Amino acid sequence: MPRPRVIPGFGLTLGTTLVFLALATLLPLGALVLKTASLTWAEFWGYISDSRAVSTYRVTVFAAAAATAINLVLGVLTAWILVRYEFPGRRLLDSAIDLPFALPTAVAGIALATLTVPNGPVGALFTPFGIKIAYAFPGIILAMSFTSLPFVVRTVQPVLADLEPQLEEAAASLGAGPVTTFVRVILPELLPAIIAGGTLALVRSLGEFGAVVFIAGNLPFQTEISSLLIFIRMDEFDYVGAAAIATIILAAALILLIAMNLLQARLYRRFHG
Repeated sequence: MPRPRVIPGFGLTLGTTLVFLALATLLPLGALVLKTASLTWAEFWGYISDSRAVSTYRVTVFAAAAATAINLVLGVLTAWILVRYEFPGRRLLDSAIDLPFALPTAVAGIALATLTVPNGPVGALFTPFGIKIAYAFPGIILAMSFTSLPFVVRTVQPVLADLEPQLEEAAASLGAGPVTTFVRVILPELLPAIIAGGTLALVRSLGEFGAVVFIAGNLPFQTEISSLLIFIRMDEFDYVGAAAIATIILAAALILLIAMNLLQARLYRRFHG
């Protein structure tokens, strides 16, 4: 006789999970792939290699990479401050980290644009130096960074909180300085979480739409992102063209997530045997 499970209901919970996954994820993605499959290879290549589409790929990838690099630094520092220090307003700051999750992205885009336009409170500080944030490439980076920062913080924060302080104490007792302790002791433990948070932030930035369109200016070949071009193709009733471009974004996100999981597994085996 099979041994009874400690937590019953495995079949029901697994079935419910698979049904939800199929309806919420696999069905829409499958419809997208089927729509794209109706194109011939020449038609598909024509849509995704169009000069305007290629320009949006370039803008989206460079902006997302820059936003992710910024978030990796700010996210780890923010997680470190929230875990390692007690100060007035700490709980308020901890709650504010999740604000981009709760705030509609369109509201975030409007707020950022209002602050960074040339005559805005922040934009006016950069105008004398000839630096334009809103309706320019820096505005895209700012919007993507704002919406994806919580992914890094919330991924690194619990790992840092569970890190045993005895490891740092042992390193200090052996003569290691703060920098050496962080690089040799703390960073290897945080690295899988940093990679996971950075990958999620990058994937989110690649598909960001609402926050970016209100601050980017949306100029073709300059500040137009791929998500906006997909929306424009749908507004033109060119559904197959929109599906073709969306497939490229979907494939890029899928490759990044698979690479993240493989790299995490490799790092775990390396540092934990």
